[in-house]
Amino acid sequence: MGKLIFITITIAVLSALIGERIVNLRKRCLASREVVQNHLPNCVLLKNLETGSEDITILGNGLAFISSGLKYPGLPNSGLQGKIFSLDMQDPRMKPVELRMPRNFDLESFNPHGISVYIDPNDDTIYLFVVNHPHYNSQIELFRFVEEDFSLVHLKTITHDLLGSVNDLVATGVDTFYATNDHYYTHEIMKGVVEPLLAQPWTNIVYYSPQDVKVVSEGYYMANGINISPDKSYIYVADVLDHNVHVLERKEDNTLVPVKALALGSLCDNIEVDPDSGDLWLGCHPNGWKVLMFDPKSPAGSEVIRVQNIHTDKPVVTQEYADNGEVIIGSTVAAPYRGKVVIGTLFHKAMCCDMK
Repeated sequence: MGKLIFITITIAVLSALIGERIVNLRKRCLASREVVQNHLPNCVLLKNLETGSEDITILGNGLAFISSGLKYPGLPNSGLQGKIFSLDMQDPRMKPVELRMPRNFDLESFNPHGISVYIDPNDDTIYLFVVNHPHYNSQIELFRFVEEDFSLVHLKTITHDLLGSVNDLVATGVDTFYATNDHYYTHEIMKGVVEPLLAQPWTNIVYYSPQDVKVVSEGYYMANGINISPDKSYIYVADVLDHNVHVLERKEDNTLVPVKALALGSLCDNIEVDPDSGDLWLGCHPNGWKVLMFDPKSPAGSEVIRVQNIHTDKPVVTQEYADNGEVIIGSTVAAPYRGKVVIGTLFHKAMCCDMK
């Protein structure tokens, strides 16, 4: 009888703890939040991007790079191989073009996530960094973009023990970058079930160079999108489960010093920075629970948030776009360019809208 009572009490305690953790996770995911439509004018869905456009970055000349086809445990996927697209923002046809991939590259397992571009000031060579998850592992692919035939030349694959669960990265040189790890564990059950329930600030930012790899900032619930200020002095990081964006100052040894954290009120994913104004544009999940528990009858919404004057005492946070899933599901990125913004998603469509 005593053993039975002990087992019963143990089960009851564990059930209560798990229940409390689920309630906490729902709170962090803003599970009760309803989205009020706030659409932009003249929005056009982009062709060829029906299987996701998780990250987008746009060069000063209007050439955009887009990662498509991310496969992530628990989320819908088409089963098609991952691809990289380009988009000429100055072409009124707004037609994404698939980039030709090298023959010596494993396309079957290509699973692109975050991307970043670095232009070598010495010869204007364009380097494309891509977070890749072949078989749900993490590694960085470094490509050189050949504009003459819109192709990519694979230069190398970067792996390291400190790059165990990479979400996004920002390039700082031809082979250097900062990267976010969005999970502490690498085992699928631990990172997919146990870690979300525990919801602890265990994730980090890693600096990588061929000579030096190190953790330069930690204490994030889920470090996600990362980018750099136009003057290269600051790093911006979105903590998706803490609903904020962090500002960190770069030091000469590439370590990062916290400056501030700004509340956003949404689960923000990737960060793009307007090179002229310095404004931050973030693709966000207004209700993360709907992303985790995907239901086509009640799809996850989308939200675009803009942050102006982030380095002042009074930064301005504005919702530039919101949709309840009727038009676009699961926004992850919002890339601005000369009065337009391109909105990408985890596994759904992509579109371009006029800002005014």
